Amino acid sequence: MFLRPAPHHRRQATAAALAVLGLALALVLPANAAPPSPAAARPAAPVTATASGPGSATALTGYAIQSSAKVADPPTAVSTPGYPAAGWFPAGPRSTVLAALLATGRYADPFYSQNLKKIPTADFAVPWWYRSDFTVSDTSARTYLDFSGVVSAADVYVNGVRIATKDAVSGAYTRHELDVTAQVTAGTNTVAFLVQPNDPRKNLTMGWIDWLQPPPDENMGLVRDVLVRRGGPVALRDAHVVTALALPSLGSADLTVKAQVRNDSADPVTTTVSGTIGAITFSQNVSLAAHQTKAVAFAPSGYPQLRLNQPAVWWPAGLGAQAMYDLQLTATVSGTASDSAQERFGIRDVKAPVDGNGARQYSVNGRKLLIKGGGWSPDVFLRWDRTYTEDRLRYALDLGLNTIRLEGHIEPDEFLDLADRYGILTMPGWECCDKWEGNVNGGEPGDKWTAADYPVAKASMAGEAARLRDHPSVISFLIGSDFAPDATIEKGYVDALKAADWPTPVVAAASANSAPLSGPSGMKMSGPYDWVPPNYWYAKREGGATGFNSETSAGPDIPTMDTLRRTLSPAELETLWKDPTAPQYHRSPSSTFKDLKLFGNALTGRYGKPTGLDDYVRKAQLAQYEAVRAQFESYGRNASDSSQPATGVIYWMFNSGWTSLHWQLVDRYLDQGGAYFGAKKANEPLHVQYSYDSRSVVLVNNRHAPASGLTARVSLYNTDGTMKYDRTSTGLTVGGDGAKTTALTVPATVSGLSTTYLAKLVLTDSSGAEVSRNVYWLSTRQDVLDWNNTDWYYTPTTAYADLKGLSSLAPATVTATARTTAGSDGTSTTAVTLSNTGTGKAPALLTDVHLVDGAGAPVLPVTWSDNEVSLWPGESVTLTASYRTADLHGSAPRVRVSGWNTATATVPANR
Repeated sequence: MFLRPAPHHRRQATAAALAVLGLALALVLPANAAPPSPAAARPAAPVTATASGPGSATALTGYAIQSSAKVADPPTAVSTPGYPAAGWFPAGPRSTVLAALLATGRYADPFYSQNLKKIPTADFAVPWWYRSDFTVSDTSARTYLDFSGVVSAADVYVNGVRIATKDAVSGAYTRHELDVTAQVTAGTNTVAFLVQPNDPRKNLTMGWIDWLQPPPDENMGLVRDVLVRRGGPVALRDAHVVTALALPSLGSADLTVKAQVRNDSADPVTTTVSGTIGAITFSQNVSLAAHQTKAVAFAPSGYPQLRLNQPAVWWPAGLGAQAMYDLQLTATVSGTASDSAQERFGIRDVKAPVDGNGARQYSVNGRKLLIKGGGWSPDVFLRWDRTYTEDRLRYALDLGLNTIRLEGHIEPDEFLDLADRYGILTMPGWECCDKWEGNVNGGEPGDKWTAADYPVAKASMAGEAARLRDHPSVISFLIGSDFAPDATIEKGYVDALKAADWPTPVVAAASANSAPLSGPSGMKMSGPYDWVPPNYWYAKREGGATGFNSETSAGPDIPTMDTLRRTLSPAELETLWKDPTAPQYHRSPSSTFKDLKLFGNALTGRYGKPTGLDDYVRKAQLAQYEAVRAQFESYGRNASDSSQPATGVIYWMFNSGWTSLHWQLVDRYLDQGGAYFGAKKANEPLHVQYSYDSRSVVLVNNRHAPASGLTARVSLYNTDGTMKYDRTSTGLTVGGDGAKTTALTVPATVSGLSTTYLAKLVLTDSSGAEVSRNVYWLSTRQDVLDWNNTDWYYTPTTAYADLKGLSSLAPATVTATARTTAGSDGTSTTAVTLSNTGTGKAPALLTDVHLVDGAGAPVLPVTWSDNEVSLWPGESVTLTASYRTADLHGSAPRVRVSGWNTATATVPANR
């Protein structure tokens, strides 16, 4: 994301990386909960028992950490077994310094109010020691340390011997294999890292830019696993599979298996490299001189069994199954296994040419695909939690998204495994606005590169390419973000990618830039990042629905009241609704996004001045619903245009790694509000939508199969509930894979229509069953955009649509009944029937249902079939919520119903 002091570029830099301890506590404890037990009561870092089999890789299970300012002993002592690490702090196997300290309860909840600001940065201005013990039983085997994820650099010691310096172990993404066979002894061994402070403006690591307030330790630490590898004289490395899928038939696929075979002994050897992929077997003998490395390959030309007929193809979610294959390789010497390697891979084809309009158009397995995604944020302290990650990825699927963009902060292997499993495409790449773009970023933060940075950058690319290439969910790599790399840097990246057999498109930048080897990016980064009205998105200019917009949204996403009370102090809550010009710590460190002025002006101008916190939040939910819905609907509608089609849009952002007031479809506690359900509505499989620019009612079919026999009805209502327009179009057909058809067009003027009015769109199938419903609140006075004064982050609005009439909607009576069924897999489903039982004409607008526990707290995560629905008198709908039964924490489920003009009520959801 963006800083942009000038009309082209964005963001203020800060830092990042990963960790483990304390995330579950942070997710479930309220702000005033008691902290975890102090460090003194916690056990020392556990001793890791390493496996001894050839090819085994054992991750260190944790560390004891301490500031170097508090350690007077020399490194030789610190890294020797038996060193008394008294008073040191425990840390998980992937942990920043601050993540470890938070897990001990050293600081108050950093997600509440301005507690994060109170953590002293001076504590992290010096190196920190990471110390761990591991045991080895068999010293006849060779031993290696294999790791990446050092932020920012480290000296490495084993059993009192320095085996690598911080100049060699530098950069968050560089991968290192250190042969420590000579240092390791039978019994307990010690590895110690003296980790250097991080500054993403000066180091090729990770930065937070303007996403959120940066952690005061700048994420220094070890944020990926450190593996202890064991093996014999011959090592297998770099095992991977290059796939070539026949298009368009998908009837065959060629597999080429590759690996590096290395003789780590002082004698020549002959090794047999054998492999399996399912029932397929293959092998060859390789002769190696002392300390020689050779590339080995198994191609269909010599191994015809590697040409598959009717392969199981990997597809994105909704387009087919997510088939995966397993490669097993073994190197033997004189009949004894020396090393082994395993790799999962998928067979699929990705192409992304730049079309005649300069836009990048992705296709998977020969099928064009509108990229609909969100920008991903890890936890601000880079703590890894598989369940929390899986919950968010399931939310992405629930929203109808197909892609996650990883700008920097490229998540660990488990994330990619989950993306493969769920069929979620990923777009990893380097980040903007710090050292990564220091040579090309003009006056933005980020130091110019020195000679030492070029090999670090190339090694970073090589390490990530090797890690990502076999994951079918990965569809490209963006070697630039706001800027494309210069020719020298690009060549280093491209050479590393080619050497790794990188299988998918290499994109020069997320912005409309180009590079000599990669060519034009085919993407745009023209905003907006702050509030714009819904009609903005329909213009085929700036950030509107044409081409590929790599990051964009209408900015602020105010969370639910439940989350706000967990985030802001009472005084901050008061300021939130009273003064939109006040700096908001929970928005951004950027001077551009420090307040909510643009959003506040629009809220008052369109809906009327908030009368209190509750009124502010309910208006914010309406504003966010319509803004997010319009963004996705416009891109969906324009994707099949013959001229200047929309090819991709990444909502900025999908989630926040902190408690935030902007750039999030879902908040850090996994609660859902207007932004979430606006996206879910826009991306539903078969969808009826209203066009803000042309007033056309359009059907968009996101399913693969075409649909026919459809009926679309549009009805316009005054705010008093009087119907003023009603039209139906029957016998409609719409093709699949994102095709659209226009059902009808609403007249420019309708007699007797109030200034604020409602539009109800209903789509039914041939049996009369409702398959899509969409309700809009509109005005006869349009939002007016000042396109000529567009800035990089928004286009000014000179006149607002008048939606104040919504305040005159008569109160609606909504009754609710709910019943819960427990599943056999640890989940429960609650069915909620809502009925508008009012006797008047007023609809119940944007009725929200929250599943809550006995204390009234939201049960999260939860997946709703639909939510924030609008019902006219006499209408009913049944919604279902699916969730983990354990998240009720033993209480009986209840359902809280509220809405724009509906009184809040809570009813039991009996089992």
